[in-house]
Amino acid sequence: MEMDFKQLAQAIKVIAEEKNLPEEQVQDVVQQALAAAWRRDYGDREQEVRVAMNLNTGEVTAFVTKEIVDQVEDERTQISKGDAQVMRKNAQVGETVEIVQKVEDFGRVAAQTAKQVILQRLREAEREIVLAEYEDKIGTLVNGVVNRVEGRLVRVELGRAQGIMPASEQIQNERYYPGQRLKFFLKDVEKGFRGPQLIVSRGSKEFIDQLFRGEVPEMENNSVEIKEVAREAGVRSKIAVSSNVPGVDPVGTFVGGHGTRINAVRDEIGNQEMIDIVVWNEDPATFVANAMKPANIAKVVINEANKKAVVIVPEDQLSIAIGKSGQNVRLAGKLTGYELDVEADKQQSTQDTVEEAPAKAEAEEKPASDNMESKPVVQKLKKKSELENSLLEAIEEHGQ
Repeated sequence: MEMDFKQLAQAIKVIAEEKNLPEEQVQDVVQQALAAAWRRDYGDREQEVRVAMNLNTGEVTAFVTKEIVDQVEDERTQISKGDAQVMRKNAQVGETVEIVQKVEDFGRVAAQTAKQVILQRLREAEREIVLAEYEDKIGTLVNGVVNRVEGRLVRVELGRAQGIMPASEQIQNERYYPGQRLKFFLKDVEKGFRGPQLIVSRGSKEFIDQLFRGEVPEMENNSVEIKEVAREAGVRSKIAVSSNVPGVDPVGTFVGGHGTRINAVRDEIGNQEMIDIVVWNEDPATFVANAMKPANIAKVVINEANKKAVVIVPEDQLSIAIGKSGQNVRLAGKLTGYELDVEADKQQSTQDTVEEAPAKAEAEEKPASDNMESKPVVQKLKKKSELENSLLEAIEEHGQ
């Protein structure tokens, strides 16, 4: 016998147990493979047949569907009306009947094919079940171990499942090596030609969001929330936060005492990436000004129709506002959703944007001499002048 059905039946039970698969699912896979083997040895590829296996005895039975015809041309797929009526009295031409055939054996090629199909389908079934478990975790953080690095693709072990991290989901300049333990954001389950694949990420803005969620318990009860994140992974991130409870400082909550919370996030993503936390505001101009931090902004002009904004900054703040390679303004634009254009206001310096501005305005209104009198150097010169005058007066009197 080329295939020992009794041993196969016992193996099915063991596989179901080991792989944590439902016995019925494993049995269904095996029966489909045996049906394919039966078609190879006794029928043709198009033939309609199902195979049942008794897991206790190992007995295999094939149920072959045949069309009832007046004249049989192909015995594998057709049966005469007379023969059909032996099995079913009212059988008519054009209908079908199921012929029961006990299967004793398969040929060597068919048996080998069946075994390969069974193993492949069981692997697929196992993967489907595991992925179904992980589908509930999409959008959350998972712990994983780097399995291997294939060029720019990183394969990751996630417990019972495997994930892949494409180059687009990696942190710039972060190095990965086998055995490395990291946190990942479970982004999606993609259906590929090799079956479903778990897609994980460390470079997405959602990864930052979830890391803060783990460090800021106030997010659970919605006391504070992250409104938006703009990120260039490995370089800089900007996070807009808000408070839903009066008196609660959202920025301070996310930074934590002595910076503990923000530092914990930076430790996970690599300390080379800077994180700016700014206050979200429903007023677009205020939000844009906040998003441009650390630059001080003189004025923001919003064009709501085109989703554009002109940001006017003091001349000495221009380079800070734009940032290295335009990074600051670019991330601020992503964060706010506006296309930002930065312009310098040559009439203003940094002091004009802070509280000293009114004092300067008052000083400008006073006469220049009054302003000079307030300076110690000028006062010394004035005293010297008075002394010279008194000496001149004394000489004149002496001369008279």
